[in-house]
Amino acid sequence: MRHENSVFHGLLKHVPWHQFDRLVEDHDADARVRRLSTKSQLVALLYGQFSGAASLREIVTGLSSHAVRLYHVGAGPVRRSTFSDANAQRPAAVFTELLAIMMKQAHRSLRRKLAETTYLIDATSARLNERSAGWARFSAGVCGAKVHVIYDADADRPIYAAVTTAKVNDITAAKQMPIEPGATYVFDLGYYDYAWWAELDAVGCRIVTRFKSNTPLDLVEELAVTAGSNILSDRIGYLPARQARSRRNPIKDAVREVRVVTESGTELRILSNDLDASAQEIADLYRRRWAIELFFRWIKQTLKITRFVGTSENAVRIQIAVALIAFLLLRLAQAAHKNIPSPIVFTRLIRANLMHRRPIDNLLHPSPSTSQDQRQMSLQLC
Repeated sequence: MRHENSVFHGLLKHVPWHQFDRLVEDHDADARVRRLSTKSQLVALLYGQFSGAASLREIVTGLSSHAVRLYHVGAGPVRRSTFSDANAQRPAAVFTELLAIMMKQAHRSLRRKLAETTYLIDATSARLNERSAGWARFSAGVCGAKVHVIYDADADRPIYAAVTTAKVNDITAAKQMPIEPGATYVFDLGYYDYAWWAELDAVGCRIVTRFKSNTPLDLVEELAVTAGSNILSDRIGYLPARQARSRRNPIKDAVREVRVVTESGTELRILSNDLDASAQEIADLYRRRWAIELFFRWIKQTLKITRFVGTSENAVRIQIAVALIAFLLLRLAQAAHKNIPSPIVFTRLIRANLMHRRPIDNLLHPSPSTSQDQRQMSLQLC
């Protein structure tokens, strides 16, 4: 009978293990480690993400029940105390840098012309408990972290991610983000900073964002709009000379204001430095910002970045990085096996069959060794 590795093994094949080993060596992550290697820690955390385990105890118990099959993924059962210590003390940089490598590799394979590339910038909050107050206190009784992301909506994956405490303003984190000259960047009011916009404009980036309601526009030209459309007006003008009393506006060129009405009846003032595109194109670009909100909702509902298995800053950073690595592994595996087009169905099938010995491309077709109950469960998930 032909031997099959587990579905979990098939997912882990997309991890660049040689680069992971280099990161472990660079950061001395396995120095003086006797029981739980950094690789075993990563495998255990990924198992928790894919299986839906919500606590250290669930992860440890689940891994113990599949001890025989863990050999094929280069790991083994873990002890809860050892696992907890590793999350608190093992260098988070190993996992964040692995995430950066995987995002770069995944993005490279989908590279398009920059003129056709649209990136969405936003951040999402992760609520933490009082045990994280020492590093993540936001206000009385509230602790939290933020995940700042650049998201490629066409590729349906992040290309950059950074974790800060909830106190850090979105624009502060954005100024540390890598920018691709010539690309289009879409973002909301959290990134309202004329100086940062000027930096994007200087390297040829197209900007699409929102005007604040109290920002005036020194009108230069009123453009015609199509009657009966959701475009209320299309104007070209200049921003105020200062964003605040002590902050001079470095943007000297004219900008575009497109006023639109949404399906709910809300009026929006959309700002762009593109004076040539149609008003509808500008409005459609801003509407795409909803894709990053869906991405945040997906990772919060499907992966584990709402319940944390550790409370230290190190443990939280590791778990968020591993959650995003899990997202990339799911997308890479789905792209390699295109017979299941729905991401949510694919993820549910992965979860239901994670430790079963079967090829990923055969998840919709129960193997002869699969029980009747398991077959029905896999088909119901679809």
